[in-house]
Amino acid sequence: MAKHNEAEHTSINLIGTGTTINGEIKSNGDIRIDGTLIGQVHSKGKIVVGNTGMIEGEIYCQNADFSGNIKAKVEVAELLTLKATSRLRGEIITNKLAIEPGARFTGTCTMDKKAEAGVITPQVKENQEKK
Repeated sequence: MAKHNEAEHTSINLIGTGTTINGEIKSNGDIRIDGTLIGQVHSKGKIVVGNTGMIEGEIYCQNADFSGNIKAKVEVAELLTLKATSRLRGEIITNKLAIEPGARFTGTCTMDKKAEAGVITPQVKENQEKK
């Protein structure tokens, strides 16, 4: 059974150029989008949006590499990379963000989700002890 779960996690899903999907996608594996998605996409793996890819809606994943056009709320648990050809308009919530020269981002970005969630960091704990 462990091999079955491992295979699910390593699967790669592809939405090709010229394909348009309206709705919600959920996957345990990685997703590459070269077409158009209007709606929500949830992945326990990595989401890659190619140069011809476009997403409008919401994105939730572990890691992401964007090269295309995104107009969305984006929540990435670990690393979000905006490649030079990417155009992102919306809200980013991530732990780490890498933006290549040439990439365009318009919107808001919140980092360090642990502090947002109310987890006490060492610095916050130290400040509380001083009071």
